Amino acid sequence: AIRHEGAIPKADLARLTQLSSQTVSIIVNRLLEDGLLIKQDRIRGKIGQPSVPLAINPDGAYSIGLQVGRRSLEVIVTDFVGHMRHQWQHTYPYPSPSEVLPKIKEGLKLMQRRMGPDAWSRTVGIGLSAPLAMHQWGDLMGPEARVAMADWEHIDLVQEVQALSALPVEFSKDTTAACVAELVQGLGRDVPNFLYVYVGTFVGGGLVMDGHIVNGPRGNAGAIGSLPVAGAGGKNYPQLLERASGWQLEQSLMAAGHDPLLVQQDAIMSAAYAKWTQAWLKEAAKALALTVTSAAALLDLDAVVIDGSLNPLLMQALIEQTEHSLALFKFDGIHQPRILTGRVGSHARALGGSLLPLHAQFFPDKDIFLKQDLE
Repeated sequence: AIRHEGAIPKADLARLTQLSSQTVSIIVNRLLEDGLLIKQDRIRGKIGQPSVPLAINPDGAYSIGLQVGRRSLEVIVTDFVGHMRHQWQHTYPYPSPSEVLPKIKEGLKLMQRRMGPDAWSRTVGIGLSAPLAMHQWGDLMGPEARVAMADWEHIDLVQEVQALSALPVEFSKDTTAACVAELVQGLGRDVPNFLYVYVGTFVGGGLVMDGHIVNGPRGNAGAIGSLPVAGAGGKNYPQLLERASGWQLEQSLMAAGHDPLLVQQDAIMSAAYAKWTQAWLKEAAKALALTVTSAAALLDLDAVVIDGSLNPLLMQALIEQTEHSLALFKFDGIHQPRILTGRVGSHARALGGSLLPLHAQFFPDKDIFLKQDLE
């Protein structure tokens, strides 16, 4: 109730939850003793006795977010209100097990040292996020990556991480984790139904309906990277990930002798790279506009939220170009969703992962709501 409402006095908690004042006092006192709640300054100037708001204690618990990406490994620490306290990143050309697994161990040890014994003792778990079936991604990243990443087929990443720590490990697909971060820490507070689009090395997504993440029976709901987007006939139609991923722009830059990591830097928007940037923006935006239209027809969305790990200026240009490209499509008979910029940004996948242990440890079942009249 306090997470939902913000800092709130005990009397208001009792009314909100329809629990007795005595019951609320017992629960609150226990949470204060455990260090999960803190008292704020008394509110004066109102009728009756001054009230003391109760708030979540940011230092009450911590969680580790561990994100294995196609280009980098990120390890973060978040506090009890979901704010990032520590962050470490290691980049690589592709995620081979021989490089990733030792770096995960290094990152976890580094976080433990940075946090210190007291904070580490209040760490409740590790939230791991990664692409599904990573051994298959090597086919898209070139011959060298294909050979190195093939070993993932025989490696259980969750078990490998669990063997490195006594903390429990929770897993989520990387783009679903990013969607969780947007749901909990971003636009999800105001938008109940949205398709989430994350543009990184490869594009992917997540789905939120009625304020809940929709995973699907195989965890693949919202897997928009696999959507067919266009084609001139023949046997094979391209997928969205082949048209709207940062990978295509990286490859164009590399072929021209430029650093592919420019896609994460402000310099990418300079005139010197416009030839490659503008061509990619046009192609990617058209493919995303088709995805938005198809998703709107199928799901009846309030909005499509677009975020990513590419440079924020490049991301904003992509969003604007996507809105422009929507004029090419008809929305007769369906609702045209708003196109919104995600609020979480490039750390979304790691942040979403870090929220998983907090949810598992402290949150009630997602289908349990406060016993209040919403009218």
